[in-house]
Amino acid sequence: MPAAAPWLSHYDPDVPHSLAPYPNRTLVDELADAARDLPKRAALLFKGATITYAELDRLSDACAAAFVSLGVTRGDRVALLLPNCPQFSIAQFGAWKIGAIVAPLNPIYTEPELELPLREHGVETIVTLTRYYARIKRLQPRTPVRRVIATNIKEYFPPALRVLFTLFREKHDGDRVAIAPGDHDFAHLLLVNRGRRPPPCKVKAIDPAVLLMSGGTTGTPKGVLGTHGAYVAAGLQVKAWTASVLNPDGDVILAPLPLFHVYANVGTQAHALVTRSSVALVPNPRDIGDLLATIRRVKPAFFTGVPTMYIALLHHRDVQRGKVDFKSIKICLSGSSALLADTKQRFEALTGGRIVEGYSLTEGMMACCINPVRGPNKLGSVGMPVPDVHVRIFDADEGTRALAANEVGEIAISAPQLMVGYWNRPEETSGVLRSHLVPDDAEGGTRMWLHTGDLGYLDEDGYVFIVDRKKDLIKTSGFQVWPREIEEVLATHSAVDEVGVTGVPDASRGEAVKAWVVLRAGHTATEHDLRTFCRDKLAPYKVPSTIEFRNELPKTMVGKVLRRALKDERS
Repeated sequence: MPAAAPWLSHYDPDVPHSLAPYPNRTLVDELADAARDLPKRAALLFKGATITYAELDRLSDACAAAFVSLGVTRGDRVALLLPNCPQFSIAQFGAWKIGAIVAPLNPIYTEPELELPLREHGVETIVTLTRYYARIKRLQPRTPVRRVIATNIKEYFPPALRVLFTLFREKHDGDRVAIAPGDHDFAHLLLVNRGRRPPPCKVKAIDPAVLLMSGGTTGTPKGVLGTHGAYVAAGLQVKAWTASVLNPDGDVILAPLPLFHVYANVGTQAHALVTRSSVALVPNPRDIGDLLATIRRVKPAFFTGVPTMYIALLHHRDVQRGKVDFKSIKICLSGSSALLADTKQRFEALTGGRIVEGYSLTEGMMACCINPVRGPNKLGSVGMPVPDVHVRIFDADEGTRALAANEVGEIAISAPQLMVGYWNRPEETSGVLRSHLVPDDAEGGTRMWLHTGDLGYLDEDGYVFIVDRKKDLIKTSGFQVWPREIEEVLATHSAVDEVGVTGVPDASRGEAVKAWVVLRAGHTATEHDLRTFCRDKLAPYKVPSTIEFRNELPKTMVGKVLRRALKDERS
């Protein structure tokens, strides 16, 4: 086995080393084939309602025809300010069918956070949930947006739930709004275009499909442009990796993570389409009650989540009382942040399925590292590259020299589906997408490598270990400290539920290490207790100077602790 890819020797026996050549197909092609071959199979499950593959194909045809009637053309950016709901998929496929580029946005963005991508990406069309409609109207004069399409979350509720929502929740939740003249109602557009199909528009794998927002390796928001082929490549890779535990004829995949994020948008959607599986949509990943209700209703086989979600489930009273049956779950994928061994063990015992930790980033378009679903999962590792994904560690200073096993440097990824680049930011693109000749590469020649900004190493078997983000490195008293190392130590304390660590300004040391801690329910610990605990496991300069206790920590919508937000609060 070539030294360039030691992980191949440790693949599960059924996983091929390569899936190349990848087909010149898109998820639009996958949807059309599924609608033809399995018209009655559920594509989307939502709050007790079902949309079949044939229905999704017809509805997205109507949406595409509606977009054309409004003047949307190939290459236009169509923003989606929507939670996980059928309207997201309908609008997404509708845009793709006419060659438009989908630009999903985080619904919890503030007005300034929304204004930036709307302006920079030249968005003229947006589909928004009615509860966000007023926010878009306030922003509209400062952006290129001229087509606003509003949709109510209740549109695809089952009848009884829709009536209850109309009576008791619609006004309270801000979904009962009056649409201004010149704007459009999504349901009405689909109704008047029912049965219509858009003009033929052949979309190829190399064509642009999506603009996903990312902080990138510099922390500044920017749009990541991905292709249609990236979706298919990612879907086939995850399918091959999980085939030994999932039904080859389709399963139910739980999708609580937001569709504006690469994890669900590329990973979950693509895997579902290429396997003809059903996706159970959960609008709010923080609504654990609704998440549990969905699990009870749909009995998923594949659960994609993040560590904070698994922890929240374990702490829920219904789970602790044994009132939730998780036995349908065969495999869970955990990403975004480090998965604690205790969380993994407890959740696996609860479900009988396995949690495997994985790693990717928006710029990689789900070019993943994942732990084997049957083979060894090494503690602290995010797994190994899936088929046709390559990982190298380059020196962290210049990023030009490939390092040997167990040497810490910057993680770089090469794969068929890497982003095209940052939208209209060629200099930033060239800073992270770099061509390298790696002498020990079995295929020879040069590859394009995505420099992730993450520090880590490969062990002798090809497992990837993340040390930390380059930008989060703490420099205290001349020493370099990785926050993740301290977080992992504190997280092993029996009283600690969640933890975030970052550096804060210090007159004598340059930076001091500070930790923010959320204690487990029913547990107590003092700052002295935790600092003493750290002293037994860390060098003195790594022990937090101060520890602040919180009821909760700031997180992204996918559950990653926002270290930058903690640091900004301090400053």
